[in-house]
Amino acid sequence: MQRALTIRHEGLNLAATIHYPSGIHHHSGEKKWPVIVITHGFVGSRVGVDRLFVLAAAELADQGNLVIRFDFAGCGESDGVYGEHGIDSMIEQTRTVLDYALALDIVDPCRVTLLGHSLGASVALLTAVRDRRVKSLILWAPVGYPFNDILRIVGRSTYDEAVTKGSSDYLGYELKPPFFDALLKHQPFQETQRFLGDVLLVHGTGDDTIPVDYTFLLEKTFWLRGEGRCEKVIIFQADHTFSRGEYKKELFKATTDWIASYEQRQTDWQHWSI
Repeated sequence: MQRALTIRHEGLNLAATIHYPSGIHHHSGEKKWPVIVITHGFVGSRVGVDRLFVLAAAELADQGNLVIRFDFAGCGESDGVYGEHGIDSMIEQTRTVLDYALALDIVDPCRVTLLGHSLGASVALLTAVRDRRVKSLILWAPVGYPFNDILRIVGRSTYDEAVTKGSSDYLGYELKPPFFDALLKHQPFQETQRFLGDVLLVHGTGDDTIPVDYTFLLEKTFWLRGEGRCEKVIIFQADHTFSRGEYKKELFKATTDWIASYEQRQTDWQHWSI
């Protein structure tokens, strides 16, 4: 079961969709469910390329998670101009969605996961290190160097036009200098040490947009932490958006298997603590 909703953020309406856990109606109101918030990539939407996030949310809800996917300001059905809301704003928008999620009386505040794809994966990581309510991370094909990676996608001429003329057009999205300045300010590789929860990294070897090498480097930096586990899954030949059915199947299985093992570790830890 799913429903559309609107979440207010600093005067803007953020369009979102909530997917309720499978079997929620068969439990009493006292049961608390884990929540997963999905953050999409650069000029994307909560639907995802080839319905990636729609399908993922349905799969995760079937596993017993409450899932919220939303459009960043200026994307999809949300208010705003995308190029006026840089990565700092995306972090704050994600925190606003977390506020909404954790205000629901059916959500377990001890089981909060951010799942991000591409630039959304960077946003998820940067949000998690600033918001201790986030307990675990799932990063699909994560951007490692926001400024360089987005510049490579849009082209140098788009950036130069934004700097010299005050804005530039990329696929109908108006990008402004502060948007690029904010990207330059954040370095996800340098932030990994500050998140102490468990992490899953998934990347395809056929990704021509964001190099799979980033995931290997991120894994190394996460493993340097004093606590928190990090696991990676590499999907052979999968592209950046896991476009083929077989890639999605592997992606979703890797993700749901990891969540199940994470839940089991948490249960085992609670029993050991008792």
